[in-house]
Parts: sequence; C-alpha cells; structure tokens
Amino acid sequence: MARSVNKAILVGNLGRDAETKFTPGGAAVTRFAVATSRRWKDQTSGEWKEETDWTNVTLWRQENLGTYLTKGKQVYVEGRIHTRSYEDKDGKKVYATEVVADEVILLGGNAGGAGGERSGGDEYSQASSRPVSMPRSAQQRSAPPAQQDDYPQGITDDDVPF
Repeated sequence: MARSVNKAILVGNLGRDAETKFTPGGAAVTRFAVATSRRWKDQTSGEWKEETDWTNVTLWRQENLGTYLTKGKQVYVEGRIHTRSYEDKDGKKVYATEVVADEVILLGGNAGGAGGERSGGDEYSQASSRPVSMPRSAQQRSAPPAQQDDYPQGITDDDVPF
C-alpha cells in the first residue's frame, strides 16, 4: 500500500473564545475556530483583494489550554484533517470537516494590537513569550551537568584562539 500523509498546519487568529466540554468518560474536548487570510492583487482591476477562511479545530485532553484560547489571539495549530458525520434534529445527515490538533502554540499579540504586546491582568500576559504547548521537536533539552574545571590554571574563553 502506498504511504499517505494527512497533516494540516494553520497560523491564524481565533474567531471566538474556545469552548471546553467533557465526554461522559471525563476526557476534555476543546473546540475553537481559526481564521486564516490571504491577499492577492486582482489582475483585471489592479486592486488588492483579501479572502478569509475559517477552520474549526478540535483539541483533545488539554482542558488547561482552553482558558488561554480567547478571541483575537494568534495561534499555531498542527494536526490532521478529519471529516465526521452526524444527524441533525431533522434527521438529515450533516458532514463536518475539522482539524484535530496535535500541537497548539499561542503566538504573541492579538488581532487588535502589535505582536507580543502585553495587556496585563491575566496569567498569560505575564509570560507572553512562553508557548503553552510546544511541538515535541522544539522542546528544550535539559542542560548537561556542569563539568569540573579541567584547567585549574585560570584559562578562560579569551585564551582560546578560535
């Protein structure tokens, strides 16, 4: 069988505050929508046009993150595209396509301000440069243990010729 890939990466702004609910088994499900935009110059009129796409995102088992996902925040989302179906109240089959997130990282700033701006008051604004969730590939490694001084004669970094 041929190998396949189902990966979605979004960088955009939250269109509404995230909602966290719990399944009967106790698993947290956080849902939010991300707006991504693109701009282009119309070939016929020469005017700049803009188009915004809205993507629904589902995040499992991260109930603590939901409080930071507020309208206007810029966010990085990495996950897979998933289409599910259900019956509405009229018995009609409805299909919904969403991104099931594996990684969510809050980026600096919000839609109304400059990137990295701190607005004070909430816990996140006190550490806006700290991502709430970080991709495994970018996680910091622990520092190696301090080495004993092999050159007790007082050699410093300035003594190294390169």
